[in-house]
Amino acid sequence: MRLFIAAAAAAVTAMVACSTPTAQAAPSPPADNPLQHQLEDAASGAGALAHLRKLQQITDQNGGDRVSPGPGYDASVDYVVDVLRKAGWQVNTPEFDVDGDRVRNVIAHTRTGDPDDVVIAGAHLDTVEDSPGMNDNGSGSAALLEIAVRMGGSPKVTNQVRLAWWGAEESGLNGSTHYVETLSGADRRSVALYLNLDMVASPNVGYLVEGGVGRGDDAGPEGSAEVARVLAERLAATGVAPEITEFAGDSDYVPFIEAGIPTGGAFTGDHEEKTREQARRWGGQAGEDFDPCYDEPCDQLDNVNVKALDRYTHAVAGTIAHFAISVSDLPRR
Repeated sequence: MRLFIAAAAAAVTAMVACSTPTAQAAPSPPADNPLQHQLEDAASGAGALAHLRKLQQITDQNGGDRVSPGPGYDASVDYVVDVLRKAGWQVNTPEFDVDGDRVRNVIAHTRTGDPDDVVIAGAHLDTVEDSPGMNDNGSGSAALLEIAVRMGGSPKVTNQVRLAWWGAEESGLNGSTHYVETLSGADRRSVALYLNLDMVASPNVGYLVEGGVGRGDDAGPEGSAEVARVLAERLAATGVAPEITEFAGDSDYVPFIEAGIPTGGAFTGDHEEKTREQARRWGGQAGEDFDPCYDEPCDQLDNVNVKALDRYTHAVAGTIAHFAISVSDLPRR
């Protein structure tokens, strides 16, 4: 099994090196990185699914969506905060304004690690109107929460880990934009990277990694290729060959890219159609949307690809752990 994993990771590294010849190869996590092994082994799709079921229950009890501002979103924030605090994280819920209403982000950070080198991962917790949003983006929110529980608030890390659940993404990336815009210059420079989780359980799944491909904002700032490569390698370790793509430009990574922060994205596809080559590689239906229930009332629990959720939960956990130990391959700003 370990031979297969090593070969798969090497294949991804070679593929990326060919597609982005100017990028430097990011090394695999060091052999003495116990957190990486522990977190990848502990975090699972089953754990994420338990949180997703709770989000479905909250959504059902609050009008069928988690629009922010709105009661479903507020109840979801309360649930996430409660889980994080029980797991030992330092948590706050800074407010921002959306058309005269106050909306909360959830920001949690480890009590350990250097606050001058911060590894941030985030997912939006809100939905569009009339959609339960179990894939978009309950899946990313639940996977991140599972990782937080398994990591705990005081892991043995070199760099501080900060996790975020954003509000009002669906109405214009409001939560993440407010967060980045209100960071001081020193605080921005302390952010080593940002990893975005937005839809990681699409039923007609695409194993996609955003970052380091294309030009300008489509590729992300310097260092984004390294973030994408590590995530792709950790996905390869779950037994799939991911595809590294440009940023689509419509999720919470946008303000981080604009701030010059190395950025990567975990994504399984939305309303775009799966190609024949992608169907050959990953299974599923060519010519059909990655998620036929994107932004629709049918985005319920039974719309969620549990295997994809499991793979991305493992891979994101390993990626966070990799950079929590070392960001030496990322540019200093």
